[in-house]
Amino acid sequence: MLNAQEIHRLAMKEVGDHLSASGFEFLAVNSQPKKDPQFVRLKGKKLHFIVVRGCLYPENPKNFDAHLMEQVKDHGIKYKATTYYAGVGLANADDYDLPLTQNDPYAVNFDGLQIMD
Repeated sequence: MLNAQEIHRLAMKEVGDHLSASGFEFLAVNSQPKKDPQFVRLKGKKLHFIVVRGCLYPENPKNFDAHLMEQVKDHGIKYKATTYYAGVGLANADDYDLPLTQNDPYAVNFDGLQIMD
């Protein structure tokens, strides 16, 4: 099965690709799990903080730690940044109930960025 670092790496890739395709400019990346925010990006001269969390099916990727997000949001306010949560769910593409390993194709459940306002 994938370990926590591998799940985080896949989630970071999905979110990073989404941010690039959405026109966000790279400013900083922190790829360590739980070192928040993971992405600091610019778009239209506005600063954006993005917290990324990955999980395996059946966990809901939209669930987040409200206390953590409030802390990151407060930090973002100091820099006039908008704060987002990006939850990414992963599952074995052949059968969601099977474990996910490095050699398996995987399905992604990512609905985009959730703004923390």
